[in-house]
Amino acid sequence: MSLLSVGTMAFDSIETPFGKAERIIGGSAMYVAWAASHFYQNINQVSIIGHDFPDSEMQELSVKGVNFDGVESVKDGKSFFWSGKYHEDMNSRDTLITELNVLEQFDPKLPESYKTPKCLMLGNLAPATQISVLDQLNQKPGLVVLDTMNFWMDVALGELKTVLKRIDVLVINDSEARQLSGEKALIKAAVKIQEMGPRSLIIKKGEHGALLFEDDRVFSAPAMPLAEVFDPTGAGDVFAGGFVGYLAATGDYSFENKKTAVIAGSVLASFCVEKFGVQRLKEINQKDIMERMVAFNDLARFNSGIMPELTGLS
Repeated sequence: MSLLSVGTMAFDSIETPFGKAERIIGGSAMYVAWAASHFYQNINQVSIIGHDFPDSEMQELSVKGVNFDGVESVKDGKSFFWSGKYHEDMNSRDTLITELNVLEQFDPKLPESYKTPKCLMLGNLAPATQISVLDQLNQKPGLVVLDTMNFWMDVALGELKTVLKRIDVLVINDSEARQLSGEKALIKAAVKIQEMGPRSLIIKKGEHGALLFEDDRVFSAPAMPLAEVFDPTGAGDVFAGGFVGYLAATGDYSFENKKTAVIAGSVLASFCVEKFGVQRLKEINQKDIMERMVAFNDLARFNSGIMPELTGLS
């Protein structure tokens, strides 16, 4: 069975304190596909592109088990384009150009072979589009993961709340969690958001790691300390792709395995930021990933054996 991924395939022009990159491959679906394919190689992609999107990029992913039958190509259209410039601290950026182009007419139609996925990754798109995809499925997947952003909370909150009732895992950042819930404290925010529908919630905190909430359980994952972050574009999509790719590969959607999947997503994201776009994801192999997984494990390990001397304290 497949992992169904719905999102954008685009061009990005990016400027960071480390340099510039013009019209490189981007888009949530591309980041998700490259990340997930390192764990699971039966991925069905749904997106829309113009005549300018290079076949070579899709051919590279086809070798990794990604199918593009669900990608609409508009022969007289241009692909989605985004340009941004990051500030010195790399935690904020300015959007310079957004050209929706063919994305304005994106109305996904799933091929019949796509309608019974094992897992579904709904990328950051209009909630109405996400609902349309769910409505076309023949059965509910074993796991539905959804990404969204503050823009949809501003302009389509009602539809977003509708789709939240139909998913299993929501992935958002800390500011989005506060906006969606109306709560400042993330613990209170998580409770309110889970009441909206998703059993599991992942709150990304950038360089401070991520929190996984499920029922009354919480897991705090660290972020990998990096000497420098070259380009943070797409890191959130890569995190989500690594997370859902790992769960699709293992077929285990328990809380304990989701904790490992959070680390897997964090590992892929830590590679992504080391170069512009998806380039670093193209270079790494299973050995690289496992070595960094071990490093993450060592980073988070705590030896309770250092505590006995405290037991006599009153």
